[in-house]
Amino acid sequence: MDKRFEDLHFIGNQALLKNYKIAFLCSREVPASIVLKAYDWAIEQREEGRCVISGFHSKIEKDVFHYLLKGQQPVIMVLARGFKERLEPEMKPAFDEKRLLMVSPFDLSVRRITRQTAAKRNEVMFELADEIFVAYASRGGMLWRLVGEKIREGKPIFTFDVPENEEMLKDSFKHKFV
Repeated sequence: MDKRFEDLHFIGNQALLKNYKIAFLCSREVPASIVLKAYDWAIEQREEGRCVISGFHSKIEKDVFHYLLKGQQPVIMVLARGFKERLEPEMKPAFDEKRLLMVSPFDLSVRRITRQTAAKRNEVMFELADEIFVAYASRGGMLWRLVGEKIREGKPIFTFDVPENEEMLKDSFKHKFV
């Protein structure tokens, strides 16, 4: 087994980890102008059949997950806690079709999401993904800092080239636009 996966727990099709994976992240507080762009991005990923990996935790990430579930492409969800006892009904078709994988770096005893568990989840996503797409990161927030660290490590990171991301583009994402 790949060393990156030794401490992870899985439900679903682990073969999805062999796909080229694009991580989607977005801060909880997001400008309205980014929302529609994120939806369009999700639909494009779905139509292109790209494997998206995310925590699908923030409101915008949940909406992206909703759009992705309507497609046939693979989706990987990384949790910031242990697994729930039951799956949400909207996930069942994707599980049955073997195109959904849930991953958690935590055992079942971790039931609440905290800053620390969210940070661990984001680290796992960055490690598993081949490239990162950050729709928006709040200046000085946890995601902003993590992206700054990962850029220095050379992971390909992309964002929207829009005025709302101007500071982020200047600060951390100098060379990666879409």
